[in-house]
Amino acid sequence: MIDGERFLEHPIRWGMVGGGRGSQIGYIHRSSALRDQNFELVAGAFDIDPERGRDFGIKCNVDPARCYPDYKTMFAEEAKRPDGIQAVSIATPNFTHYEIAKAALEAGLHVYCEKPMCFWTKDAEELERLAKEKNRVMFVSYGYCGHQMIEQARRMVENGDLGKIRIVNMQFAHGAHNVAVEKKSASTAWRVNPKKAGPAYVLGDVGTHMVYLQEAILPHMNIKRLMCSKQTFVEGRPLEDNAMTIMEYDNGAIGYIWSSCVNAGSEFGARFRIVGEKASIAWDVEHPNQLHYEVQGKPQCTMQRAASYLYDTAKRDDRIGGGHPEGLFESWSNLYTKFAHAIDKCEKGEPIDFWYPDVHAGVLGVKWVDKCVESANHDSKWVEF
Repeated sequence: MIDGERFLEHPIRWGMVGGGRGSQIGYIHRSSALRDQNFELVAGAFDIDPERGRDFGIKCNVDPARCYPDYKTMFAEEAKRPDGIQAVSIATPNFTHYEIAKAALEAGLHVYCEKPMCFWTKDAEELERLAKEKNRVMFVSYGYCGHQMIEQARRMVENGDLGKIRIVNMQFAHGAHNVAVEKKSASTAWRVNPKKAGPAYVLGDVGTHMVYLQEAILPHMNIKRLMCSKQTFVEGRPLEDNAMTIMEYDNGAIGYIWSSCVNAGSEFGARFRIVGEKASIAWDVEHPNQLHYEVQGKPQCTMQRAASYLYDTAKRDDRIGGGHPEGLFESWSNLYTKFAHAIDKCEKGEPIDFWYPDVHAGVLGVKWVDKCVESANHDSKWVEF
């Protein structure tokens, strides 16, 4: 169980790019990173408007002298300080991720980057090469994989509780953009703009979350090929708002991911069902404390977070004991704790002996979007992965 005690001798000096006032995800980054006392927010380039960013940083208790007008200035000035930042989180729109992440790695910083890591596979592979060359930890913000029951699912598959995996059925299909909300919402407008969101909307925005959950739970399975059909239902929207992807894996299993923002009436709609030869498991992001475990021929079982029967690695992610509901803040906090552990091991020259959404996971997500778009743009043909 996590007690919130700092395990590092000194907190990691941490900065942020973006995530300022009005950001959808800035607060959860700060809350999660600071919760276990392993990070200290000492600098930031929080906003495209320097004065607004400075005002925001001051109100987050950051030294005014370390509230910078842009990330380039922050990286240059912090490098001059003996107490400069060691790590940075990138919480900006998609089209900026690559250049900021590259600059951060070149500055010798550990990086926590919002997804998608960038637009194109070649750029993602360049970031992976650079992270290895600089020996820096690069973390990709797949925020749902920090839930306890994802670890439990991974261990159940690893232990053979399900038998050989046959079917992977996943969806992230909400209804929040079933009309042209981008006409009134700036935070949605950039997501449907190809210049700022890249070659896809829902495939990159929500589909890649499920791609990483699949990788986290089923690390022994690799996608061989896929086919994708994508649609734009809202008139005038330049990118897809719905997509269906079918995947074949190297162990003979089949997988499906439904990515959508036009699933009218759905509040969130992120869930999966993994079917093995002996049993199945199912999980829903809106009910993250339960993992359904269904063995053929036996009564259906709902496993509860923090219960004594869970695998030990799942119980270690517990923060408040059984019965109390945990949610997204706990998941993200677990991920930032892993980020701190990974940085600590990296700095000590020790191998990182646990899983987390690393730079290679970021490459996988970008490549998956590339291949889905390629398939959909060629009459939904099968493409090799």
